[in-house]
Amino acid sequence: MLRQLTVNIRIFWQGTLLSYIGMFHWLRPTTYLASKVLMPLAQILFFTLLGIYASGRENASFYVIGNAVQISAVSGIYGVTMSIGGDRWNGTLPYLFGTPANRFFLFVGRAFMHVIDGMLGVVVGLMWGVLLLGLDLSNTDLPALALTILVTTISCSGMGLLMGCVGLITTNIMFVNNSVYFLLLIFSGANIPVDRLPVVFQVLAQGLPLTRGITSARALIAGASLESVLPLLLGELAVGLAYGLAGFWLFRWFETKAKQKGTLETV
Repeated sequence: MLRQLTVNIRIFWQGTLLSYIGMFHWLRPTTYLASKVLMPLAQILFFTLLGIYASGRENASFYVIGNAVQISAVSGIYGVTMSIGGDRWNGTLPYLFGTPANRFFLFVGRAFMHVIDGMLGVVVGLMWGVLLLGLDLSNTDLPALALTILVTTISCSGMGLLMGCVGLITTNIMFVNNSVYFLLLIFSGANIPVDRLPVVFQVLAQGLPLTRGITSARALIAGASLESVLPLLLGELAVGLAYGLAGFWLFRWFETKAKQKGTLETV
């Protein structure tokens, strides 16, 4: 059993690195830096300045924190989707379906590097908030904030795993990804307080990643303790795991159907 666990861990790690390198080998350093440095800056400045104009300077931190944490969806949604759907686009899906390797470790491994990448994006966003918009982190429990960023990014990646499986059966996955990204931008509480949304959208928000993570980050930066936001973090993690498990079930179902139809290169 220990030997099998060792094999699965090796599969997980090798699949993680190879899928990340293989899917993103075309990225130049300038492209990567633009997506990690300039894109967070543009989004945070746009919504924060718009929010300041609409509701006053005293609410600037609300928009800075919300958009900085929401940036994790770039890696969690787009990055993970490309890692899963890229096997179809690049013709490696038959090899994936044909290998006897543990499917769960292969599947989850596709998201690992994007969790780290997403956390980096959030940190860069918060850095811009501190440097340009006066975000105050002096009362923040930094380890608790780091945990919040980790949990929130994992939750986004769970949805990305599900969207990646949708990418196995559609040729227009970027339209789906863009729709999901803006859905999170509007209903997660990044720019509009959830309690000000219509009731039906409040219910929708509770079933989305980011909602509880953004609330936790704001509370921690305002001086709250880890214990006070722990229920929110557990809820955020549960939402992400639910999406991830749904994605894994869909992945296995697609694999079964593809083998039954003899069309391993497509689903």
